[in-house]
Amino acid sequence: MRRIIRNVRVLDPGDGFDAITDLGIEDGKITTRGPVAQDFQAEEILDGSGLIACPGFVESSFQGHSPGHGRDGDLASELRAAVAGGVTQVVLRPDTQPVADTPAVLQEQRLLADSLGLARVHVSGALSMGLQGQSLSEMAALQEAGALVFSQAKEPIHNAALLRLALSYAADLGLPVLLHPEDADLAAQGVMNESGLSMRLGLPGRSAAAELVGIQRDMAVAALSACPVFFPQLSTAAAVAAVQAARQRGEAVHCGVSIHHLLLSEQDVGYFNVHAKVLPPLRSLAERDALRRALAAGAITAISSDHCPWGIDREGMTFIQAPFGISAIEWLLPLTLRLVDDGLLTLMNALKLLSTGPAEALGLPSPTLQVGSAADICLFDPEAVFTLNPVSGASRGRNLPYAQWDLRGRVRYTLVGGSMVYRG
Repeated sequence: MRRIIRNVRVLDPGDGFDAITDLGIEDGKITTRGPVAQDFQAEEILDGSGLIACPGFVESSFQGHSPGHGRDGDLASELRAAVAGGVTQVVLRPDTQPVADTPAVLQEQRLLADSLGLARVHVSGALSMGLQGQSLSEMAALQEAGALVFSQAKEPIHNAALLRLALSYAADLGLPVLLHPEDADLAAQGVMNESGLSMRLGLPGRSAAAELVGIQRDMAVAALSACPVFFPQLSTAAAVAAVQAARQRGEAVHCGVSIHHLLLSEQDVGYFNVHAKVLPPLRSLAERDALRRALAAGAITAISSDHCPWGIDREGMTFIQAPFGISAIEWLLPLTLRLVDDGLLTLMNALKLLSTGPAEALGLPSPTLQVGSAADICLFDPEAVFTLNPVSGASRGRNLPYAQWDLRGRVRYTLVGGSMVYRG
């Protein structure tokens, strides 16, 4: 299908392009970035006046609960939420039910994603069987089944020798590995940041030191195999600094943060607010501000929503019983624009952290709106102001701590391969 988007501000972090112009789309690709020829016959012309067009966003941590029991949502509901948020590519977490540690699970996920025809779905293979860290999965077979990356989701591998073997195999297969860096013994069974607040609330604390110790070990092991490693959600400035130092040494390592750790702190746990329970846990205000400074300094590659929806039946659980996770992929853009409004990021850098940054860390082609590239496009109104109502979202998850926040930035259209997958 041929489309023209007229008079739109094109912001492309891929090459720094920023201008009000036209986009021409044909056969799923961008054919024109500039005035469209008069003889270009389009089936649809979109008026982009007042809108911004940018490459679709890439979500590196996406829990689609497929396969699963369905009560917390499924791939269909959560991909609808993703495209409503301008996200055109997602990487599925392997901690599904059953775990994505066999080719059959990955094939099932890919077939389902293809039948839905929404965002581009990349499957990840579990690094260890059952994510238990006891024995390696059949990594070569998972790659043949379509695994883009290997991942441990939110489970660290306790055995350093096994981790070294896993990273060596991944390096031989040419795939990056996503790791959750945490010393399991230090983390214990903590459910929130270890601090005076956790003590006052009587909740088991999870030490920030567990993340630093974990990342130092994981990077040391990764250096032995020269395997590209991505830490998608760090929560401490010290861990980010350790990654930055490794990058300066020439090591193939990237790090990201969730939007939650840039906007929230342990204070948002309040009086046992289960919607603020996330892993790694929300840290202190001082730690959050240090993380924001690291972001502004360019030490972080990617921002994610770390999307993990939970059904309404989880609402009655205590803070200790409730699962970790926040459902926010549909609101990732307006939440990130908060950082722009706070002066931490330029708009171009914010879009980079949502698109080209995570793509680089995952070994994906860089999203761009240059001529010849896939027409994966997010069109949003940067001035649209709204009050967030979780019930209005497409996700089945209502577990987010942003209800009644005033935000700006509304996705109006999302295109994947030139196909219109969302109209807002």
